Amino acid sequence: MNKAARAKITALGTYVPPRVMTNTDFEKIVETSNEWIMSRTGIRERHVVDKGVATSDLATEAARIALAQRGIDASEIESIVVATVTPDMLFPSTACLVQDKLGAKGAWGFDLSAACSAFLYALQTGAQFIQTGAHKKVLVIGADVMTAILDYTDRATCILFGDGAGAVILERAEDDSGLIDFVHEVDGSGACSLYMPGGGSLHPATHETVEKKMHFVHQDGQAVFKFAVRKMADVCETLLQRNGVKASDIDCFIPHQANQRIINATAERLGLKPESVIINIDRYGNTTAGTIPLAMQTARDEGRLKKGDLVLLASVGAGFTVGATLLRWTI
Repeated sequence: MNKAARAKITALGTYVPPRVMTNTDFEKIVETSNEWIMSRTGIRERHVVDKGVATSDLATEAARIALAQRGIDASEIESIVVATVTPDMLFPSTACLVQDKLGAKGAWGFDLSAACSAFLYALQTGAQFIQTGAHKKVLVIGADVMTAILDYTDRATCILFGDGAGAVILERAEDDSGLIDFVHEVDGSGACSLYMPGGGSLHPATHETVEKKMHFVHQDGQAVFKFAVRKMADVCETLLQRNGVKASDIDCFIPHQANQRIINATAERLGLKPESVIINIDRYGNTTAGTIPLAMQTARDEGRLKKGDLVLLASVGAGFTVGATLLRWTI
């Protein structure tokens, strides 16, 4: 990459709905226990929306916080990229709805679907507009209302997810800060290991698709776990080696928050310093596209992410999608 044309994060905003659902609440719904959930996932509680609250609502709140932090009006945003697998509706895009709610009159935008890797994919997509000089300010949002597509009789999936959103503003960096490099991969052979079969052109909504629960998340937990443990470390190793960076150089590792065991296994394989690894899955569960910005905020709140830090981001998601990003933190 041309160092003179890097994009950098200039603001971060996050939002989760106020209602909290604990593992004890799940004990009343499905056959499970707090101990079982904690030992296998690391999740203690998650935030869930009230009826009628959609992904665009969470995305807009996170975006407003980012704009306020940067001290700019929404009219200065030129493009909006919303990473989500739970759009308010198939069309128009959630980005259109967010643009209207923010009053971002001069912005165009679109949604990006890459499941749990979507925020990283959107981050790099937004960065291209900055690097080419096409735009000066791009809003990148990761937001999902996963509870809208959960089967609360399926104890294997309903305990895993929560709702949340995070937004960053990207602008041009003239020095060596900002987004340094990335590695993205997809492996479509894993498509049926984590997917929602109903609602698209293959299986449009019918009485039958509803009765068969085809509009909920379906997951082969073991397949996803094995792939994630292997590939999250693989892409990180590739990225670090390509840039001549050692694990000891990483100040902050912010992984997708799907399972604490996956995070621990990745960090151990890479040889990362334990104090550099950010984990907040216990508080939020898996918020899909929202996890990495939410973890960024946790790291900042805890004083573990500071200006000038070398940061490694990593994700694995349905598709399968895989991503890793190396950046120098700028706020």
